Amino acid sequence: MHNWLRTGRLLAKTTSNNIDETVSSSSTIESQQVILKDAIPSCSITNVMENNSHSNISEKSIVVPEIIELKPSKKRKYDESYLQFGFIPVGTAERPDGQCVICNVILQNSSLAPAKLKRHLETNHPNLMNKEMGYFKKRKEEHNSSLSALHKYAKNDSENATEASFILSYSIARAGKPHTIAESLIKPCMTEIVRCMIGEEAAKKIATVQCSNNTISDRIHKISDHIEDQLINRLKSCNMFAIQLDESTDVAGLSILLVFVRYIFETSIEEDLLLCTPLDTNTTGEEIFKVIDSYMNKHQVDWVKCIDVCSDGAAAMVGKIKGTVTRIKNVAPKCHSSHCVLHRHALVSKKMPLELKQVLNEAVCIVNYIKSRPLQSRLFKKVCEEMGSQHYSLLLHTEVRWLSRGKVLSRLFELRDDLKIFFSGQNLSISMSYVELLHDDQWLIKLAYLADIFSKLNEVNKSLQGKTITTFVVRDKNIAFRNKLNFWIACVNENNFECFPLLMDFLKENESQLTTNIKKIVIEHLENLEKSLSQYFPATNNDVDWIQNPFVNKKKPAMLSMLEYEQLIEIKSMSHLKQKFESGSLNEFWIELKDEYPSLVEKAIFTLLPFVTTYRCEAGFSSYAYTKNKYRNRLNAAPDLRIQVSDIKHNFKNIINQTMKQFHSSH
Repeated sequence: MHNWLRTGRLLAKTTSNNIDETVSSSSTIESQQVILKDAIPSCSITNVMENNSHSNISEKSIVVPEIIELKPSKKRKYDESYLQFGFIPVGTAERPDGQCVICNVILQNSSLAPAKLKRHLETNHPNLMNKEMGYFKKRKEEHNSSLSALHKYAKNDSENATEASFILSYSIARAGKPHTIAESLIKPCMTEIVRCMIGEEAAKKIATVQCSNNTISDRIHKISDHIEDQLINRLKSCNMFAIQLDESTDVAGLSILLVFVRYIFETSIEEDLLLCTPLDTNTTGEEIFKVIDSYMNKHQVDWVKCIDVCSDGAAAMVGKIKGTVTRIKNVAPKCHSSHCVLHRHALVSKKMPLELKQVLNEAVCIVNYIKSRPLQSRLFKKVCEEMGSQHYSLLLHTEVRWLSRGKVLSRLFELRDDLKIFFSGQNLSISMSYVELLHDDQWLIKLAYLADIFSKLNEVNKSLQGKTITTFVVRDKNIAFRNKLNFWIACVNENNFECFPLLMDFLKENESQLTTNIKKIVIEHLENLEKSLSQYFPATNNDVDWIQNPFVNKKKPAMLSMLEYEQLIEIKSMSHLKQKFESGSLNEFWIELKDEYPSLVEKAIFTLLPFVTTYRCEAGFSSYAYTKNKYRNRLNAAPDLRIQVSDIKHNFKNIINQTMKQFHSSH
């Protein structure tokens, strides 16, 4: 109490006036008003403060002031009659303020009294004193409409900025570009271009688009999840589907599993990425199946609908006991399996006579000698420039990319004169051996033949790549290639080499002929190709020819029941269906008939639906490697890859409504 009296400041009036006194303490109570009752007389207080040594003063002789907090100010309510003074309520309903609809001035709740509102009208808007209530109601409606338009405009700007962010993220993922490119390059360029072409206001709107690295990544994940959800719903609603799968290693050393699915949607057969995920441990058939089966169970996709699995024929895939395909067949009773046609074509071209194999190896050695040494590559380029050649470099041969074989040999044969000059200028023993080969006409004849035949093999292989390739396309291509092989054998026997353009041009240029030995080697190689083709592509069942063309069938297929064959006869007799068949695709023709002939169409789709190649997986790995490169080796590329390879139509507004609770613009 003694300390309080020393440090506090007491402001009081004499008690004779019966006025409450106020105490203010700057050290303990800031800006707080109090009322003192029975205050201490000023003389007594002064005596106490002046004489600090009066320790015998009894606490009973000092009267402690009673502190009472002031009551809060009165809450005023808004009344509809206040509109006659031009005021409408704003703020909270419990404690509203008043806003003038004429000048938009806001008066606090304490001023929400008729007299104060009227004073504002008389002082600031005297010309409106005699206006009727209808005038102020009209001004109120105008005020509310402009306010709602402002809110709507602000909301639309945020929504548009968010949608633009999704569009930008989709384009970045589709192109396989780094997520940081939006903030570091695209947005600054767009802002400057819009500022230059349109103006500063439009540039400010561009600046509100969110495009940070994390934002772009988040948008890509949301778009990918939306596409995946649509795919799962389609698989649940369809009657059957087929899959192709493959496994490869990425730049970070992770084993990546890709699974593509083919299914019926509306009036067409669609293909899409079902699964892209790393294999954490082993890459055995058992582990691969566990990953796929876990995904199917998670999304409640029924294995019973799976009718075919296409793979590259690796042991982990097709093992009889623990292979992935074998395990899938155990849970999918209707499932069949197929070996990728592209891989089988690569195996067909493996077998060749020893003499041709030696020429191929020597050609590869020549290419590798130059391509593996940067100095030799630069020197050879200089020679090609001086010779005026169309190309300035050789192509590197890799065994994994079997299509490179034909291109490598063709480029080597094209630049043979440049290679002669290049190697002649070097005094190395290995260079001299290459010079001898390049001056050997018999060796060059074999090289020309290999370049021609592998180019033709490449053409067949390329024609089998792409989407929606069916078993009928493969069968027709193989039959055509087999017939060509027989025709080429007959031409070689007759010394007619027009079917091999590089070989024929070389023979004419040098006025030479094939020796009996080389002719024998060429015929042997062509015969081996024909035998290998028959081995890896055995004759198929012609019982399904009615699917490929229902209008030429003349006898009942064994796989059809009597009722189904009657339906086939009915289809064959309809001219308008024949017009559709000739003008549209085979898949669409049968799918459009599923409601009228369900049983017949089901058997047709069962043949048309399966994959015949793993082309989608191979192309998927190429896209994956481009997206996740050595500069982005920590990236989870699965969402980006799904966006790149998917053909499912997306709706950004639906994605935003489902995933975004509120909209934020960039600051």
